[in-house]
Amino acid sequence: MQGYQRKQLLERVGREGATVGASIPEEIDVQGESIDLRTFVFEIKRRETVPAGERDRVETAKRNLRRERRQRYQRLEEADISYEEGQELADAIVGLDRALEALESLGSADLNQEKQVQEAADQKRWMSFLKKALGHEEADSGTGRAGRFQ
Repeated sequence: MQGYQRKQLLERVGREGATVGASIPEEIDVQGESIDLRTFVFEIKRRETVPAGERDRVETAKRNLRRERRQRYQRLEEADISYEEGQELADAIVGLDRALEALESLGSADLNQEKQVQEAADQKRWMSFLKKALGHEEADSGTGRAGRFQ
């Protein structure tokens, strides 16, 4: 592969939005093990949130996919390969990125839900503080200022 060809492929892989329109590979070899990647991603994505029992499996898959991506990128960057092999590597890297984006977006759904719960708890604590500070909580219970000044 010529230097300019390698540079083009590396730029393609590193381009923001490279995954737009890209498809997740049907099957991929990760660490010597064949994985039905598309099926796995769609199975997990079908759920709105990742069940607690599946989180470890998803996190392990993301780590393995990141490692595989790094290895393939390094090979594309440094190995003495043909342009066709480089194109295949670039396609695979973009597909891995697409799968990782899909799996990462699951975490944001959990984070959004966690954020909403946290905000609701913060609001409840704030309202409780305001009631105490303004004396409304004590007046409601009959032992507040209103009871003392009568």
